[in-house]
Amino acid sequence: MSAERDPRAWRIDDDPFDKRERAGGHSAARDDGSWRQPNVRVVRIDHQGRPLVSVFGTPQVTQSIPIHRGSIWHFSKTEIQHLLLATVAFTAALALMFSGGIFGALSLGPVSFLLFCMLSLISLAPAFLLHEIAHKVVARQYGCWAEFRADPAGLRFGLLLAAVFGIVFMAPGAVMVAGNTTRTQFGRIALAGPVTNIVLWCLGYVAFYLVGGHVGLFDIVIETWMWGNAILAAFNMLPFGPLDGRKIKTWSEPIYYTCLSIAIGVVYLTYTGSTLFG
Repeated sequence: MSAERDPRAWRIDDDPFDKRERAGGHSAARDDGSWRQPNVRVVRIDHQGRPLVSVFGTPQVTQSIPIHRGSIWHFSKTEIQHLLLATVAFTAALALMFSGGIFGALSLGPVSFLLFCMLSLISLAPAFLLHEIAHKVVARQYGCWAEFRADPAGLRFGLLLAAVFGIVFMAPGAVMVAGNTTRTQFGRIALAGPVTNIVLWCLGYVAFYLVGGHVGLFDIVIETWMWGNAILAAFNMLPFGPLDGRKIKTWSEPIYYTCLSIAIGVVYLTYTGSTLFG
């Protein structure tokens, strides 16, 4: 039932479970300086919904975290640093892909590489950033702690793959969520990302038909924008691993298949309409 509390709250970062000794009479502080009494109980679980246990089979101790009551747009200094790191790495990997790898970038020269970086930053970085921020905003609306954390190993692998083979396959990071949510809330948090990409694709579609076809550079930016959002939406709807599709499907299969169909349709429309850009 949707009214039951769903214990699946991801604990991948230490922030909401502060292990430092606290001064008497105070709870852990958020990095904006406000103090709150912890009033949410969270159990660490695995991907199958089972409580994590120690090597001796003793269940992990339930810990308290502060429930979010502030602005949904609050970004901590740590989160901003991680977002910047992931965006820079993602942009560089895309520029390497457009250049044909590191050797292609060297042959084209620094000016061309910088132009590809600008194209990636304007056209594709918003697809990634707004996707993650959508997860964060919805999670914080439900009172959860939610912040983006970059994955250094994923960034290194993605950059290396783009440099050597000119292919982008990167896991820049994800929004880490901690807190008690219902199954419906958990599904909506996951759904927010792909829906954001579909909305961004629609904005690009409208922009092209309003002012496209006259300025070559604008057409290139819009085409890249639409391709990026279409692929990101469809990819994240796959029902595997940590992708959004698996969480959405667990929540509601009708909603999952509806959104999956829309995402595939967006990719198809982008593919069939790509000749319009040329």
